[in-house]
Amino acid sequence: MPALKVCCISSVDEARLAISHGAAALGLVSSMPSGPGVIDEALIAEIAARVPPTIETFLLTCLQEAEAIAAQQRRCGTSTLQLVDHVPHAELRRLRAALPGIRLVQVIHVRDEASVEEACAAAPFVDALLLDSGNPTLAVKQLGGTGRVHDWSLSARIRERAGVPLFLAGGLRAENVAQAVAAVRPFGLDICSGVRSEGRLDAAKLAAFAAALRASA
Repeated sequence: MPALKVCCISSVDEARLAISHGAAALGLVSSMPSGPGVIDEALIAEIAARVPPTIETFLLTCLQEAEAIAAQQRRCGTSTLQLVDHVPHAELRRLRAALPGIRLVQVIHVRDEASVEEACAAAPFVDALLLDSGNPTLAVKQLGGTGRVHDWSLSARIRERAGVPLFLAGGLRAENVAQAVAAVRPFGLDICSGVRSEGRLDAAKLAAFAAALRASA
């Protein structure tokens, strides 16, 4: 069964709720050009410090330079960096050297054939890829939290070729999770809007998603 990552966590209580429904990882969103779930770095650090050490904490960052990303991670204390914008490969090398114990996850916004090549090119420099449905080419970049489903056939091709674990994001909910798992066979699933109501983590939606995920195994 794919691992469950619940993103846009906004409080210690939401973190506990997600973990109680089987989340193995939590997404904590720092400053972004657009999208939901942004919290300040002090709260990210508090949540990261208060969850069990067995739970991965992902810092979502839109920064693109290794030095700035590393400084942000040190302030926040998360176990993993989720790079939601393109980070040049040279910067990924510098980031790996600066933070040898921190996992790196590069987000690929799956839009067309070029996304497959982008993902495969980035894979050797990171621990995992996360396939989402944003659009970084817009004047105000969309770097996640869109609630849109992308072309899962492209995601499946990336999984076949990339050689690293793959998280699938973008418009996932209880009603389509079985189809997503069958189509892509990802290492993990990343959810945000599909388990929220009026911006808050919804216990009923989260329970329904977790049940649908178990049933898909």
